[in-house]
Amino acid sequence: MNQYSIHETQGAPLKLWDSAGPFEAGAMQQLRNVAALPFVFHHVAGMPDVHWGKGATVGSVIATRAAIVPAAVGVDIGCGMMAVRTSLTAGDLPDNLAAIRAEIERAVPKGMESSQSANHARGGWSITPNSVARAWYDKFEARWRAIVAKHPKVDGKTSDQLGSMGGGNHFIEVCLDEEDRVWVMLHSGSRGTGNRIGTYFIDAAKEAIARERLDFHMADRDLAFLGEGSQLFDDYIEAMHFAQDYAMVNRELMMIRVLEALRSHVRGFKTDKQAINCHHNYATREMHFGEHVWVTRKGAVSARAGELGIIPGSMGTGSFIVEGLGNEQSFCSCSHGAGRVMSRGEAKRRITLDQHVAAMRGIEARVDEGVLDESPAAYKDIGAVMDAQQDLVAIRHRLCQIVNIKG
Repeated sequence: MNQYSIHETQGAPLKLWDSAGPFEAGAMQQLRNVAALPFVFHHVAGMPDVHWGKGATVGSVIATRAAIVPAAVGVDIGCGMMAVRTSLTAGDLPDNLAAIRAEIERAVPKGMESSQSANHARGGWSITPNSVARAWYDKFEARWRAIVAKHPKVDGKTSDQLGSMGGGNHFIEVCLDEEDRVWVMLHSGSRGTGNRIGTYFIDAAKEAIARERLDFHMADRDLAFLGEGSQLFDDYIEAMHFAQDYAMVNRELMMIRVLEALRSHVRGFKTDKQAINCHHNYATREMHFGEHVWVTRKGAVSARAGELGIIPGSMGTGSFIVEGLGNEQSFCSCSHGAGRVMSRGEAKRRITLDQHVAAMRGIEARVDEGVLDESPAAYKDIGAVMDAQQDLVAIRHRLCQIVNIKG
């Protein structure tokens, strides 16, 4: 049984998985703004974690004909999740997990810190490991040089941020499932490289729209788009695919180093052969309702029938491993998390340190004022979000974090 509501607009209809609670007014207006674009295909889908974003709503799925909106893809292109189940159980871990957290923090650069020097803030490697350097030169160097040759302004830190976490809502966790099996899970994207690509092409799309003086009203300049057939469109697709591939490999390299850090404290374990590695900020070509279209998932995960995905809650409320049900009405998608109920500024004003400490009790994690904007109270109830999308995914595992690392 489908759980969405239908809202008619002046453009394409909205299909919203909003039973977890009404969407905020600002997010609803953004959904209507997107639906009014003349190249939007069939309808716009809103996932239950919807909240306001830049240009397009976080938690939206937008199918388009012959055009793409760079701001809908966003500036953390390819941001997503990775999870691996190990052969360990809770009883194999030491009682005090502080040393494991410290080992992981040494293994992977986070925030704006360098992994090699606490006094040299770079947000990446001050000395790039050989494995990271090889991955860069084998998979990315030639592609990147071709992109930069056409668009020099996107150049900047690239190889020295590969295999790093970043800050904000990005994280690394050690978790237990319902059988007390140990999982390692992480959240990161394309780092500064994707940010520069996204920002550059968002601005380029605005400039192109201004030059062409199109004869329809665009409610938000951040919805400026690129049309198929233009050189700028082709260049954006090339750069976007680069950033998505970078993000995927970034998570793989991080996972290798996290597992190595874990093995330095708990030896002899194995991991499942198949890891889950999925984007939730990206665009791709797909077939829906009989047509090949561009599908942009801004804060949404692909959930085709049988496809495994990851839906995190918050740093204190656990996460879900899910299997897609292939619901065409959501363009075979599901939410990418719980979704925020407070902006970062509001969270820092309203959530006290004592409240944050209480919410994180029993989890080895940072509990200082620097992470109040990521405290569980800043997010929607993940249980309600999952209940609202039972027609999109089936829950395969509930994970509860025992170690959390934030940037």
